[in-house]
Amino acid sequence: MTDLEAALRGAVRGEVGFDVTSRALTTMDASNYRRVPLGVVAPRDADDVAAVLEVCRERGVPVVARGGGTSIAGQATGTGVVLDFTRHMNRLLALDPEARTAVVQPGLVLDRLQDAAAPHGLRFGPDPSTHSRCTLGGMIGNNSCGSHSVAWGTTADGVRELSVLTARGRRLRLGQEWAGAPEGLRELVDGDLARLRTGFPDLPRRISGYALDALLPERGADVARSFCGSEGTLGVLTEAVVRLVESPRARALAVLGYADEAGAAEAAAGLLPLGPLTVEGMAVDLVPSTQGLPRGGAWLFVETGGDTQAEARARAEAVVAAADVVDALVVTDPAGQRALWQVREDASGTATRMPEGSEAWPGWEDCAVPPARLGGYLRDFRALLTAHGLRGTPYGHFGDGCIHVRIDFDLLTEAGIARFRRFSEELADVVVAHGGSLSGEHGDGQARAELLPRMYGAQTVALFERAKALWDPDDLLNPGMLVRPAPLDANLRFSVLPREPVDVAFGYPSDGGDFSAAVRRCVGVAKCRTTSASGADVMCPSFRATGEEEHSTRGRARLLHEMLAGDPVTDGWRSAEVRDALDLCLSCKGCRSDCPVEVDMATYKAEFLHHHYEGRRRPAAHYALGWLPVWLRWAARTRTAPAVNALASVGPLAAVAKRLGGIAREREVPRLAGETFSRWWRRRGGPGGAGDLVVLWPDTFTEHLSPSVGRAAVRVLEAAGLRVVLPPTLGRGPAVGDGTSRSALALLTARRGRVCCGLTYVSTGQLDRARAVMRRTLDLMAPVLETSAPVVVLEPSCAAALRTDLPELLHDDPRAARLASRVLTFAEALERHAPDWRPPAVNRPAVGQTHCHQHAVLGDAADRRLRGAAGLTGELSGGCCGLAGNFGFEEGHYEVSAACAEDHLLPAVREAPDGAVVLADGYSCRTQLEQLAGVRGRHLAEVLAEGLGEGGRG
Repeated sequence: MTDLEAALRGAVRGEVGFDVTSRALTTMDASNYRRVPLGVVAPRDADDVAAVLEVCRERGVPVVARGGGTSIAGQATGTGVVLDFTRHMNRLLALDPEARTAVVQPGLVLDRLQDAAAPHGLRFGPDPSTHSRCTLGGMIGNNSCGSHSVAWGTTADGVRELSVLTARGRRLRLGQEWAGAPEGLRELVDGDLARLRTGFPDLPRRISGYALDALLPERGADVARSFCGSEGTLGVLTEAVVRLVESPRARALAVLGYADEAGAAEAAAGLLPLGPLTVEGMAVDLVPSTQGLPRGGAWLFVETGGDTQAEARARAEAVVAAADVVDALVVTDPAGQRALWQVREDASGTATRMPEGSEAWPGWEDCAVPPARLGGYLRDFRALLTAHGLRGTPYGHFGDGCIHVRIDFDLLTEAGIARFRRFSEELADVVVAHGGSLSGEHGDGQARAELLPRMYGAQTVALFERAKALWDPDDLLNPGMLVRPAPLDANLRFSVLPREPVDVAFGYPSDGGDFSAAVRRCVGVAKCRTTSASGADVMCPSFRATGEEEHSTRGRARLLHEMLAGDPVTDGWRSAEVRDALDLCLSCKGCRSDCPVEVDMATYKAEFLHHHYEGRRRPAAHYALGWLPVWLRWAARTRTAPAVNALASVGPLAAVAKRLGGIAREREVPRLAGETFSRWWRRRGGPGGAGDLVVLWPDTFTEHLSPSVGRAAVRVLEAAGLRVVLPPTLGRGPAVGDGTSRSALALLTARRGRVCCGLTYVSTGQLDRARAVMRRTLDLMAPVLETSAPVVVLEPSCAAALRTDLPELLHDDPRAARLASRVLTFAEALERHAPDWRPPAVNRPAVGQTHCHQHAVLGDAADRRLRGAAGLTGELSGGCCGLAGNFGFEEGHYEVSAACAEDHLLPAVREAPDGAVVLADGYSCRTQLEQLAGVRGRHLAEVLAEGLGEGGRG
């Protein structure tokens, strides 16, 4: 233990982390920059903060305050001690609806304040797109804004008083009329009044530099306002009194279509006299699909409010009438508005990929110019991009003249970094020429502070340096930011990554086969850190269960980045820190769809486990659960399922078996079916029906644990007029359709086997075994691939494995992609191959959960339509059931598994109306429901089969 660490442990009551994991998790924010800290402290209160500052001051160690870590300019990273306020100092201390104020701690997430204020018809005005995870302390440090700033201003407009600790331990209460000002600050202002009155651009989104002009006497000498946007360089915030604004009772959204972004930008300023709540702009190249949007190549999202829905709509229609548009749409439905706003909020992550998939980065994320000059600025901006051979997709707060953009900088080579610098210098001049600010929302940090002299001139920047010296004479707080800044091309986070591709098992087709590029996908926007999944979202269940950064998708990606960097994670693939962080990853694949940049942590986990345990003994659960298809087939072949069930029902024997197999003692061992699905199929007599041929995949779970699902699916598919067959069980056999291959030649030359998607091997990182199983499956499926028959997979996790893991793991075998393209879900098969069939009228409410793999990989649109056609009403919940295949059965995972189930699934089932059908297409989901709630969940096929009645057809 170092002297610094020991001193901090003795001085504070909060957690002190100088371990590899704590440091690795805080090397980066959402910027291009990376700095490795000495340690991390999670203070419990202001006294802890004071103690940290005292210990660090005595040793000359820098201190950086950090909230949600979503800063885009590098200001939430540091080489000294990082203060993490999200763990303890994260409370709403008071809310006064009459005074319209709230008292908050710096680690409070914005959405928690909004949730508390909403019942009173109030809200905090600023709302960055990261509102579900950004903290009030970070917002004050950056003077954040958000989409509603045209109505309610920046964070500085919403601050009344701030409690601050200086680096030398002074406790100040900042407010108006010089309240809390450090000694000498008033004299500094009085000595340069002319400069402060004339040297700052007059625009709504001027965030760059220190807001010393807020100290002018005519502006109330507001020390609290001046502190906003200081990026943790002047003092450490411990408490804030913030103003709340009245939230409109009703809202409407006018979506205005324009030919291009320049047209939208030029129109934005003209809409401001109508008093909108937002004027947001984005172009077509940021929108995954234009479905639901009016015609055009760019759009303005103009929100209006009112006391009634009619009043809000009338104001939105007035906006449409005043706008010269290609097309327009007014949306009053709250769900429709949320769906449209989600497209805008995801842009901060979506923009990190160009349309063809190449990388784009922040750095010039949020320049702002006077709104009336936005059109001209955008044209000059585009011209500069072209001159440097760069591409970017502008979007953002058009009503405030603030533009967000990610640019395809090459930050991996010396030539690319040199071009990054040249472009940055020239763009700074363009911004200044238009009367703008280098930062219009996210602060200067390391990305832009070096260029502040181009905006303010050397004398005003010298004034900033003098102000910093008054607050922090020892330069202890976040050095290298705002004044005496580090170069904008230093400390780039990519410079530490391997230059040559890492030898890996998966193909990573979207990242050119480069694992480093896959890990680089995480840019730190931290959507995975939301404390509650919204709608159908899944990501990230383990973070919501533990609240720990290392159990978020971002945290795990950070650890993998540091593993590739070799510092502070030094053990490479053998790293215990990375292993432990990945241990609670459920492999739900939610991040593959919910993360704006489609980080696929389930694949990264499988890759890591493959290398980590290469040539080493694995955990017992990897053998017991990873090889589950083998053990179940043995039980079926030896007809010992009844004996296994009997032994598993004997408590002491089951306890021993679970201990030996690495299975959680809280779990019940599932019962094996007395008759497998395939045996029933043969006893039944094989295929029936004369319609389109469909191959029904006998996955391990349907085959051995839930054959009733397979039997129900056969009944429904045949009732729909389809000819159902099973895959061959002998390689090289010509027959397709009866689950066997009967030719004499096949019997002599082929290997007997059963198809398997390899899921359990993939999820436990046994990728060599997974490839062997998959290749055998492709051999068996060869006759099927010679036909046009679809492959219907009932278990969503197996369908997802065949759609994604199979072609990505066997990227060198063209048969893998062919099979993946054939895979259909049960609902998709009925919709595509029996379009005229109508399901039986079940006419009951339905509850349950969309399987996480179906949400992330397969999609559930066909399932929704099928449920609707059958009269199954209600929405299924999002999230993850928490069992997640082998995860919830493994020793040490039960508590998190149960917590994940309590997030969405179990509450939805408990609140179900009488007579509701509990739908759960995944075997894991059904098992979790049975073991934790005593509820029987059913596959949609079972519900429809029951609805067919004795007649057999709907």
